[in-house]
This record gives sequence, structure tokens and C-alpha cells, in this order.
Amino acid sequence: FLVWCNEEDHLRIISMQMGGDLGQVFRRLASAVSDIEKRVPFSHHDRLGFLTFCPTNLGTTVRASVHIKLPKLAANREKLEEVASKYSLQVRGTRG
Repeated sequence: FLVWCNEEDHLRIISMQMGGDLGQVFRRLASAVSDIEKRVPFSHHDRLGFLTFCPTNLGTTVRASVHIKLPKLAANREKLEEVASKYSLQVRGTRG
């Protein structure tokens, strides 16, 4: 669990762990957001939602990603890109 301040966003709250329990990751994130917002209210606009530095992140401001290793598919970069494109996924390194 970590919090970045003043990077691309004013505040980025990150919850992550190894394994497949996405529910636990989300519950930890939701709890942290709630605790932070009790002390520091987030800027919110009735029409735009939560306000942030980058206009494409307006609204819920929630982004989710799952990082998985696919060694056999990754051995053929062209095939990996083809499969990712088919499902509107982004290929990134295993470290983010």
C-alpha cells in the first residue's frame, strides 16, 4: 500500500499485493480513501465528479490494473501485442 503526492495526480493511492484476491486489494483501497477523505476532503464538482490535474481522469478518478506474467506468450512480442490489442489491453513490463 502506498500514497504518491504531487506526481501526475495531486494524490495517488495505490493498493496492491501478490496473488489473486482482488476483493481484498479493493477493500484496503476503499478503507484508505475513506480514512484520508475524513481528514482532507477531495475536490468534487456536481457535473464533472472528482477533480484532478489531468482532465482525462475526471469523474470517479479510479483506474485499475492487473499485472500478470505470461512468459510463453511474451516470448513472441508480435503475438503478445496482437492478443493484447484484441482485448484492448496494454502491454507493460512486469514491474509496471
